[in-house]
Amino acid sequence: MMPQSPALKFDWTGLLLALLLTLFIALPLLVVATWAFTEIWRYPSVIPQQFGLRFWSQTLARKDVWDALFLSLRLTATVTLLSAIICLPAAYAFARMRFPGRNILFLSFLASHAFPKFGLLVAIAGIFLQLGLISTFWGVVLIQLVGTLMLMIWIPVAAFQNVDRRMEEAARDAGATPLRVFWSITLPQAAPTISAALLLTFVGTFYETEGAWLIGAPEIRTMPVLMISFINNQIVVQYGAVLSVMLWVPSFAALMFARRVIGTGAFARGFGA
Repeated sequence: MMPQSPALKFDWTGLLLALLLTLFIALPLLVVATWAFTEIWRYPSVIPQQFGLRFWSQTLARKDVWDALFLSLRLTATVTLLSAIICLPAAYAFARMRFPGRNILFLSFLASHAFPKFGLLVAIAGIFLQLGLISTFWGVVLIQLVGTLMLMIWIPVAAFQNVDRRMEEAARDAGATPLRVFWSITLPQAAPTISAALLLTFVGTFYETEGAWLIGAPEIRTMPVLMISFINNQIVVQYGAVLSVMLWVPSFAALMFARRVIGTGAFARGFGA
């Protein structure tokens, strides 16, 4: 007779914590989304007095909004591509090779996140000023590239370390070249987690604000920088809310794509789970 598994007990504490967490995350998003479609919302009313799309039409009619959106997408794609070109070979070396100074070099890639970010950016801005990179596209690319190093090193290192070595050794015993082993065995196993790292890098770069503002202003205005400008210069809350929703759409689409194509397990494996 098969032993019966104990009946699951309904956990009211877990349900309460889940509801509180959902409320904590969803409530600010709900308020911003409501403001984006609101024309009149006066205190102390709990719900808006008038909904409408007037602020959407005014925002989307502005040329600087579309310029900032296309600039952000071009900038983010460039940073993600360069980060992959630089970091993935380094991640493979850290995961598979033993060489003098390996641990120190690995920590040096992560050290940039151990400092207060704005102080580090100010120090780098002084160097960029001497090099003529202030208010340039490539200046912003370089400063955002620094912020991607940890994700694009840390997660792919875990991906390469989790590849099944027995399959690689079997392929070598069968006569496969090192390149063929990497292409046919190593890369397919590491690809989902590397894709997760690329996605997180893309989303993080798209929303990066401090570096883009400090290095790029006033010539380079990405969407987050433009949103700050709107909030500072426009008393109307709706402009900032509309831009927030516009900023949310690309990352939401990317996350849904990742959930469908990559799977949530890739994210967990990337963080060592």
